Amino acid sequence: MLFPNVAVTRGIAVRVAVSYLSEQSDPSTDRWFWSYHVRIENGSEVAVQLLSRSWTIVDGRGTVHEVVGEGVVGEMPLIAPGASFDYVSGCPLDTPDGGMSGSYRMVDEDGSAFDVEIPRFQLLSA
Repeated sequence: MLFPNVAVTRGIAVRVAVSYLSEQSDPSTDRWFWSYHVRIENGSEVAVQLLSRSWTIVDGRGTVHEVVGEGVVGEMPLIAPGASFDYVSGCPLDTPDGGMSGSYRMVDEDGSAFDVEIPRFQLLSA
């Protein structure tokens, strides 16, 4: 399955596929790196715009890292009904495993803001 991690909120599906990048990792210096590919599909009847993101990243020791910011990869995409938006980003950790989850703050064309769940996914180096 291309996107094994899926969450749907108000008709907005967030799909995530994650890959361990051994060529960018260096376990001898406690550095492991993953890329994740996100596809946001608008299955609702109205256009939505992604305003911000909020990630919770938990490393293999249980340490929680919060990442909050505007948009994704420098964009605040407007996603029409039936359309999707894809992006790829990355996550370094100082442990060989962890997990990520979060939410996107969206606004619909009526100006109503709401949060869309990002599914939890594992960061595994083995």
